[in-house]
Amino acid sequence: MTAAPAALDPVALTQALVRCPSVTPADAGALDVLQGVLEPLGFVCHRLRFEEQGTAPVDNLYARLGTAGRNLCFAGHTDVVPPGDPAAWAADPFAGAIVDGKLYGRGASDMKAAVAAFAAAVARRLGRAGPPPGSISLLITGDEEGPAVNGTRKVLDWLAEKGEVLDACIVGEPTNPNTLGEMIKVGRRGSITGYLTVHGTQGHVAYPHLADNPLPRLVRMLAALTAEPLDRGNAHFQPSTLAITTIDVGNPADNVIPAKGSASFNIRFNDEHTSDTLKDWIRRTCDSVGGDYDLKFRVSGESFLTPPGRLSDLVADAVERVTGRRPELSTTGGTSDARFIRSHCPVVEFGIVGQTMHKVDEHVAVADVERLTAIYEAVIDGFFAPDPSPSTGGDAA
Repeated sequence: MTAAPAALDPVALTQALVRCPSVTPADAGALDVLQGVLEPLGFVCHRLRFEEQGTAPVDNLYARLGTAGRNLCFAGHTDVVPPGDPAAWAADPFAGAIVDGKLYGRGASDMKAAVAAFAAAVARRLGRAGPPPGSISLLITGDEEGPAVNGTRKVLDWLAEKGEVLDACIVGEPTNPNTLGEMIKVGRRGSITGYLTVHGTQGHVAYPHLADNPLPRLVRMLAALTAEPLDRGNAHFQPSTLAITTIDVGNPADNVIPAKGSASFNIRFNDEHTSDTLKDWIRRTCDSVGGDYDLKFRVSGESFLTPPGRLSDLVADAVERVTGRRPELSTTGGTSDARFIRSHCPVVEFGIVGQTMHKVDEHVAVADVERLTAIYEAVIDGFFAPDPSPSTGGDAA
C-alpha cells in the first residue's frame, strides 16, 4: 500500500470541497477532489453514475481500503442546496473563506466538513498505526439533497450485487444543534406525504342545490385527520405529527361553487406506525366522510431505530473522549440517507454543528473540523480494537 501522506488537513480539504459548486445534481468536481486524496491512501475507488427516466444522472463514489475483515463504512454526500442570492452572503458561498475562525460556504456544515474529517481521520490512523485489521469504506453520493433516487439507494444495490458487505455505518450528517458532541442520531422518523383531491360539481352559488360543493367534505376530512394525536411517542421517539401543508381550490370567482378542492399533508411518524398502516388509516378516515375523492401518497422513508448498544456506545465514547461531553441519543429531525442504509447494517449519524445548514452564511468552526477528525479517528480505533467479550445485544458493530 502506498504510504500515507505526512498530513491530510481536514480544513484545507473542506475548503477544496466547498469550492466545488456541487448543487444537486451537479458534481462540479467534488468527487474528483475526494478521490484524489483517497487513492494515495490505498483506497480502491469506484465511480458510479446512475440515471433513471425523468431524473438527472448522478455521480456517486464508493471507495474501500482493505479487502477482508469487518467493513466500517462512512456515508455522506457532496451535493448541496442552492446558495440563494450570493450578494446576501458575507463571503462568496463557494470560496471556502475563513473569517474569525469560521469556514464559510455552501455545504460547509451539510456536510463537506464531515466528509473531509473522515478522510483525514483515516489518513492519520494509517500514519500512526498502519492499516486496520479489516476494511474502511466511504459511500458518497451526489443525490442526497435532491430526489434521492440515483444515489445511496442505488449504490447499496450495486454493493449487494457485488457481494460487498457493510458491517456498520456512520453517516456524517450535521447532528449537533449547538455544540459539537451534543447529539448522535440512532434513528429517524418516517415521512409520508398525502395528496388529497375531493371532487364535486361546479355551479352557481345562488343555486347550491344544482351543484355539489366539494369543499365542506374536504374540510371535514382534514378536520378528522387532525382531530386526535397519532400517538404519544415512546422511549426513543417523540410523538408523530401530521401537518397540513397546502389547501388549494384555484377558484378566482366568488359566485362559483368549485368542481374540486385539494390539500396536501405530511406525517412524520415514529416506529408505532408504518407507511402502510398510515395509508389505511387515512383512507378509512376519508371514507368516513364519504364522497368522491382521490388520494395519492409519496413515502420518503420508513421510521427506524438502531437500538442503543455497541455502535452507539463506540461513537459516544469517542465523542466524550474528545469533547468531554456524553452525547444524547436522539431520533429527532428530518430524513437522511440512513433510512436506506439501515436495511444493510447498523447505522448511526454523527457530524458537525448544523445550526447554519441551508442558510445564508452557512459555516463551521475551524476548531470543530479538527475535533470532528479526532472523533472519527477514535471511532476507527475503537471499531478495530480487539473485542474483550461477545456482544450482549443492541446494535452490532
